[in-house]
Amino acid sequence: MPQGRIKRLQLESRAATLQFSVAQVSVCELCDRPIPAPLRDAHHLIPKSRGGVETVFLHRACHKQIHALFTETELAKRYASAEALRAHPEMAKFIQWIQDKPSDFNPPTRRSRHKGKLSLS
Repeated sequence: MPQGRIKRLQLESRAATLQFSVAQVSVCELCDRPIPAPLRDAHHLIPKSRGGVETVFLHRACHKQIHALFTETELAKRYASAEALRAHPEMAKFIQWIQDKPSDFNPPTRRSRHKGKLSLS
């Protein structure tokens, strides 16, 4: 079936958009879910204020949860890798909870009452 020029251009444009969006898909280093571009945050494994330069892509919800639980000092000293973050009991509980949520789910986050009160020894 022949297509008109405008219809053909629309289909080509849609195909290019789909190819572009597939190429832009990242996977969260913590929860292993695909991250929609508007909810993708770069997280410094060691905070920039502590000299960190390496970043990983996270869902905004995962990123907010990290900063709600840990101080920059705790992140620099104890949680400077995705594996260390996943091993923390409160973070593991959060990851287990969020894994069955849609990729575009962005819940509100509250600061932990224990933030900054954990022993670093």
